[in-house]
This record gives sequence, C-alpha cells and structure tokens, in this order.
Amino acid sequence: MNQSAKPYSPLRVALVGTMVATSATLYLFGQAWTKQVKAALQDSPKALVDQVWQLVNREYVDGKFNQQNWQAIRQGLLSKNYTSKQEAYVAIRSALQRLGDPYTRFMDPKQFETLTSQTAGEVTGIGIRMEINDQTKRLTVVEPIQNSPADKAGIKAGDEIIAINGQSTSKMKIDEASGLIRGQAGTAITLKISRPGNNLFDIKLTRATIEVPIVRYTLKRDNGRRIGYIRLQEFSSHAAEQMDKAIRDLNNQKVEFYVLDLRGNPGGLLQASVEIARMWLNQGGIVKTVDRVGGSEETKANGTALTNRPLAILVDGNSASASEILTGALKDNNRAVVVGSQTYGKALVQSVHELIDGSGLAITIAHYYTPKGTDINKKGITPDIQLDLTQAQERELAANPNLLGTLSDPQYARAVSAILDSKFARPPQPSETF
Repeated sequence: MNQSAKPYSPLRVALVGTMVATSATLYLFGQAWTKQVKAALQDSPKALVDQVWQLVNREYVDGKFNQQNWQAIRQGLLSKNYTSKQEAYVAIRSALQRLGDPYTRFMDPKQFETLTSQTAGEVTGIGIRMEINDQTKRLTVVEPIQNSPADKAGIKAGDEIIAINGQSTSKMKIDEASGLIRGQAGTAITLKISRPGNNLFDIKLTRATIEVPIVRYTLKRDNGRRIGYIRLQEFSSHAAEQMDKAIRDLNNQKVEFYVLDLRGNPGGLLQASVEIARMWLNQGGIVKTVDRVGGSEETKANGTALTNRPLAILVDGNSASASEILTGALKDNNRAVVVGSQTYGKALVQSVHELIDGSGLAITIAHYYTPKGTDINKKGITPDIQLDLTQAQERELAANPNLLGTLSDPQYARAVSAILDSKFARPPQPSETF
C-alpha cells in the first residue's frame, strides 16, 4: 500500500482488481493549500462531491461512462446545496451507480478505514481470534496470534471472555466485542477470563499493532509423500513476506510437492499477487493490464522462484481477482495443476483514493488478462480438474475446518492424486537449483 499525506493525496491500492500508482496532488485542488483552506474543504460536502467526479472523470476505464453524460452529471451534482456530508454521500453513490460498475464505489470513513486495515494486514488490539461457542453461547478464544499481547499474557484457546473493561459479554455479538477490544496502540484493556479448572481472573493487556497471519502452512505426510500444504486467505500487504517464509521453511523440510489452497480467497493487493507468482514461476508472463485508452502493460516473472517442486492449486467460486491472477499465471505457464470449482471471474483493476474528509473511492481503471490473453471477467478460470463439492461436503468442511487440507477434504485429496499421477510429479533436475 502506498499512502501519501492525508487528506489530499490519493491512496492507490492494488486490490486486483487493483493497481498501484500514486500522485502527490489532488487533480481538483492543486498543490498550494493553506491549513485553513484544507480544513474548510474537509468540511465542504460540495468539494467532496466534485473531488469524486474529477477522479472518476480522469481515471475511469470506460471513457464513455456507460453511455452516461458525465459532464451533465457534474452540473447536476454541483447545482445542489448539501446540508450534510450524508447528503453528499447519497448523491455520490447515486452518480456512481449510473456507471453500472459495482467495483467503482464510494466508502464512508468507517468503511474506508476497514478496507485500509484489511489490505494493510494489520490490526490494533490484543491479537486473538474469537467466536461465540455454539454450546455455551459465550465469547470464546479460538486462538491467540503468536507473539501478540494476548499470547504473551498467557491467554489460551478455549478461554471464555466474561467481561471487557468491566462490561459483560453476555449476549454480546462478535462485532461489538471486537470494537471494544480494538483501540489505539499503547492503551490498556482488562479482560475477565474464565478457564476450566480456574476461578475467574482478570488479565490486563496493552494494545499493540499486530500483523495478521494470513498464510498458514504445514508439512503433511499423505500417501507416503512429503507434501507442503499452504493456505493463503487474502493478498494483504504482508502476504508476500509470509508466503516467502512458508515456502522457505517447507523447502528446508524437504517437501516433494506443494498444494496451494486459494479457496475462499477474495483477492487483495495486485502487487502481492505478482510477488507471490514470482516465488513459484521462474519465467513467463504473469498478467497483462489494459487501460481506458488501450495502453497495455505486461508483468513477467523475473527468475526469482523459490522452488521448482510440483504444485497443485485449489480454487472455488470465491477465489477472486488476485487469486485469479496467481492461478491464471501458474496455469497458463503449465507451472501448476488447478483443482476445484470455477473461480469467481473478476478481471478489473481499481485504484483506491483517500478523499478530503477521510472517506474513500475505488475506481475501475483497467482490465486484466491472463498470460495467454484470456479474459476471465464474469467467467472465471476453469480448473484443469473440476471437482465441485456437494452441499453435504461443504457443510462438513465448514463445521470442521481442521479437515481442510486433509484426505477427508475431497478437493485436496484429488489434488494430491493428480500430482502423483501426472507430469507434475517429475523430480527436480540436478541443474535446477533454488
């Protein structure tokens, strides 16, 4: 993520559809701002409306704006008197809807903060995963994040959180509890904990900024083979470094082949997908993007692959955008066998801007294609081996996520057999060193 000084410079993120490019100025207002002017504009709904219009006018991938008269839309927007930011937000969303593009969207400050936090791959809190236990109906710790304040304080999986800063969690929803636990780094929070075999006790913690682990990996021994299983949940700004660590660690454990699980991965940062593709692919194209005037740019591998071991990729209907870039690159270059269900089918690139009042705007700025020139938008990628789960199988895996990446997971089991039975099972050649 590349973020310029608030609140004037666009924050451009590759959310694949998303591509990164930065500008030090806002197209509407220029550079020489005084503090008083900046403050006034932050509180000006009409300035916000025109800022959105200007950005879309300059960047939107469809220069015909879905056959809408975009100039007339501006005149209509600026002819109104907005008594509140909320009125401006409604007008902005109404104007954007006329583009017929669900990915070009306005986000209020809270929504924008959520997006930036997600793509940053960080949270400010104590570092726990929670759930409402189905049987006890109590707020329960699923696990503490390694090296987080919760982990260091000795919080354990199965601990029940009875109160947060003195407020009872009885009948509290996860979102409400999360809101109470999150806060500014360096601030204190007290949890009342119930643990089997212990009386109620309080734990005082200090909030911190925590890198969220979105890559999980393990060495598996299935069918007598050493398999590196990696599950990537999303393409945040920390995804590439976490993937790098996973591959290197599994390489050191002498895995024979890999299974990369992208099921349920909705995408994220374009740059992260490119960096991860280069960890698996030593040469060949990764993705091609085309902008509103037909200008194209192709991104390629650069000879920095971390492994040449055989690879299978697991995908489903929720594997989207950045997941599809990675899958398409490895599939088109015959680097991996793809197993699972048809992917989602999002091949649009957005830029993401922070606006003058802390709200945000995502704009579709380009279309992307796989290395072979395939347009997957609204179509998705067809796996080499298509295996759709039954509803019963989906329910079982959802209820027992520990079964993912085991031989009780039909798609994983099929991926393992596919590698063992195919050309992908070739041993590495002596001359191939990584």
